[in-house]
Amino acid sequence: MAEKDQKLRELHTDEIHNRLNDAREELMNLRFQQATGELTDFTRLRYNRRLIAKLLTILREHELGMVTGGKE
Repeated sequence: MAEKDQKLRELHTDEIHNRLNDAREELMNLRFQQATGELTDFTRLRYNRRLIAKLLTILREHELGMVTGGKE
């Protein structure tokens, strides 16, 4: 497991929800930029989709009690 992923797992559920909302909003903005032809860095789309998937996975782990730290 990567060090960044471990740091995400240590966050509280509320903080993960906030990061998830921010990532979803940024993804929406990137999609608008892509549709209008303004997007130059297409790797950000892929990064954001993967970040959203990671955050959703960690939230599910919290729900199932698989994560020991950070759950409230």
